[in-house]
Amino acid sequence: MATFEGFDAKDAREFNELWLPAWSGNRPEQLVSFYTEDAFYADPGNWPGVRGRRALLAYFTTLLARFPDWKWTHRGSQPMKDGFLNGWHATIPLHGRVFEVDGVASVQLRGGQIYRNVVYFDRSEIFAALEGPVSEPAPRQDLPRHAVLARR
Repeated sequence: MATFEGFDAKDAREFNELWLPAWSGNRPEQLVSFYTEDAFYADPGNWPGVRGRRALLAYFTTLLARFPDWKWTHRGSQPMKDGFLNGWHATIPLHGRVFEVDGVASVQLRGGQIYRNVVYFDRSEIFAALEGPVSEPAPRQDLPRHAVLARR
């Protein structure tokens, strides 16, 4: 019979105590050291994602420079194959405001390093602060009404 090899709550908490601080302080080299050479990473601002440590370093260099003072905390986890589903909270100072954001991420590991990390959260409030209001495109007249509504 096959056995499940996910991270229990204790293992996930211990991993997060090392990994999440690497997201703060604009240290992309330290953060990328948690990932395998062939790692896949995606988040709402980087969809469909990047593959490989070199691409991750380029992405994390830009991302961490933009948000050097954010702080990440572990909120809990659920085991999954090769890792855990990570519940997290981020405090993100930006343009004189502080955003409190909750999300989840799948974290799968091989040999103690992350080979797949997919992050999910609602970034609409942060996006509005970075880019200003987003206007909706005008409805296309050649689409059925249900297709126009689905675009919203």
